[in-house]
Amino acid sequence: MQDLIDKLVKKNIPFSEKGKVANYIPELDKANKNSLGIYITTLDGKNYHSGDYKTKFTIQSISKIVSLMLAILDNGEKYVFSKVGMEPTGDPFNSIRKLETSNTKKPYNPMINAGAIAIASMIKGKDARDKFQRLLDFFKKVSEDDTLDVNYKIYCGESETGNRNRAMGYFLKSEGIIEGNVEEALDVYFKQCSIEVTTETLAKIGLFLARNGKTSSGEQLITPRIAVIVKTLMITCGMYDSSGEIAVKVGVPSKSGVGGGILSVVPGRMGIGIYGPSLDSKGNSIAGINLLEDLSEQLNLSIF
Repeated sequence: MQDLIDKLVKKNIPFSEKGKVANYIPELDKANKNSLGIYITTLDGKNYHSGDYKTKFTIQSISKIVSLMLAILDNGEKYVFSKVGMEPTGDPFNSIRKLETSNTKKPYNPMINAGAIAIASMIKGKDARDKFQRLLDFFKKVSEDDTLDVNYKIYCGESETGNRNRAMGYFLKSEGIIEGNVEEALDVYFKQCSIEVTTETLAKIGLFLARNGKTSSGEQLITPRIAVIVKTLMITCGMYDSSGEIAVKVGVPSKSGVGGGILSVVPGRMGIGIYGPSLDSKGNSIAGINLLEDLSEQLNLSIF
């Protein structure tokens, strides 16, 4: 396995030249375009890593899978999906268009920005600070990493440049999708996207889902039903508007973020974390996707 991932990382680094590092959030553009790293952790306790696997980066949209878990724990599946749909959009992750043109007015799924802002509004707590602290504590339990924290430079950049997200938040409030304070929901959302992680963090969250919601000590943090919901939405919606293509080519639940991360779950087998900040036109790590495709082919990972 170690020889294989060393070889595949080396093979796929050149794809980074074909993409661009995200620059619409201050600080993200400081990433090394040619970085590529991977961390794999398996159910039987083995760990493999290669490339720039120790590099820290912000989790961005990958955080949406963890906030969804907590929102369902806090409110129940029925309430959550009365406010947010389960369907892919075919649109960019930050698109506003279908919010107004769809019959229901609710976001199509929790993996796009509008859906994730609605989900953030459902996290319980007395104020934005309390809500985010609960979410961060939950992140630490799921990833089994007590050192997780926010990159405050990125958070400030998210907040300062997040006008499209604010527009979505207030539209959702006007339609009754968000019932609480919009600014609190946005603050939780901006902070969750700014949590700093490594490929190991992502791999451990992937392993948590591969175990159907159990930690390494055997604690059942979420029900198997919630784990199934999250993994299914990752397959159908997790890689933005490339989700269908990646489901065909890779075939495992995956979620990407514009910080360059990809988290993948191989149910019953392993969690995978990848970092490659050079993005394709859809916002996915271009070298990371190619690395994931090669890995899936070599190890026969597809669940289909």
